[in-house]
Amino acid sequence: MSIPETVHLGSGHLISRVIKGCWQLAGDHGPVDRASAVADMEAFLDAGITTFDCADIYKGVEEMIGDFIADLRRRRGSSVANQVCVHTKLVPDLARLSDLRPEEVEAIIDRSLQRLQVDQLDLVQFYWWDMQLGNAVDSLGVLKDLKRKGKIRNLGTTNWDVADMDPFVRDGFDIVSAQVQYSILDRRPAGNLTRWAKKNSVQFLCYGTLAGGFLTEKWLGEPDPGFHFENRSLIKYRLIIDEFGSWGKFQNLLRTLKMIGDRHGVSLAAIASRYVLDQPQVAAAIVGARYARHLPMTLEIFDVTLDDQDRAALDHMLQKANGPNGEVFALERDRTGRHGRIMKYNLNAKPDDQTLGGSSG
Repeated sequence: MSIPETVHLGSGHLISRVIKGCWQLAGDHGPVDRASAVADMEAFLDAGITTFDCADIYKGVEEMIGDFIADLRRRRGSSVANQVCVHTKLVPDLARLSDLRPEEVEAIIDRSLQRLQVDQLDLVQFYWWDMQLGNAVDSLGVLKDLKRKGKIRNLGTTNWDVADMDPFVRDGFDIVSAQVQYSILDRRPAGNLTRWAKKNSVQFLCYGTLAGGFLTEKWLGEPDPGFHFENRSLIKYRLIIDEFGSWGKFQNLLRTLKMIGDRHGVSLAAIASRYVLDQPQVAAAIVGARYARHLPMTLEIFDVTLDDQDRAALDHMLQKANGPNGEVFALERDRTGRHGRIMKYNLNAKPDDQTLGGSSG
């Protein structure tokens, strides 16, 4: 029987080591059955997946989780509802960085509290698109004050590397976590960022552990699909596969994961996620499971322990990888590059914001 693992992010902040990612519920990944998505959140909670990841820019998602918490509170009482731990984000629009006012930052936090129907946000993860624009220090300072007031329990960052985070930590900002893209395909957080995080007691919350679904049996043995997909998530991770190497190298990795999964009686996806959970400074993996039908495969992560034979087989494959190289989010931060051109930068003001365009192939 799967028994979900837990870990603390700072004092009194207990999270499940698998976090239910809710980006896929924002509607930019195809149609969403809202009622089913909200109802199925209870199955995850009862299975021990107590932590949910969302953001102010995920259209409608904070409200969904808020409805779920409120319904739990009515039906099962506050003690059950209080088991739900929600990690949200504050991501000001690129177009507003130059003139964002402190009172607007607090208003965004108040809006998240209202949407989630809670008195305190467990974790607010901060991002600033361009450190050369506006004053990120002042905005993060507002969040620090709101933590002191009790509106926020803990502060984290998302998609920042050492150069972004270190000045804040040295200036006394208590940052407990860094949300980073981390998978067996994308190991950019390993090395410099991991060493810095260990020194500064910062833990990783990892998204993209299944590369948008590419690290599943669905893609094993399939021909290269190119870049014609129904959502940006698949384009994003197909680009990461290009950085990793050829489609053939990717297929060899899938076959290795499948071989290890078969040895342990679990899916290759469980092996891919377990690999990430076993890396230094990793507190949790964020898995984008929309509905309860995805729960059994998600829980398999806790049924496997990788041994020396498994790690040797994976290391052999990873030694052949070309990349991705560079600092965390460096490829994506380049707004003129292949990775940056598919991003949406102004989702608060324009929920249907267009990408910057250009070919992703």
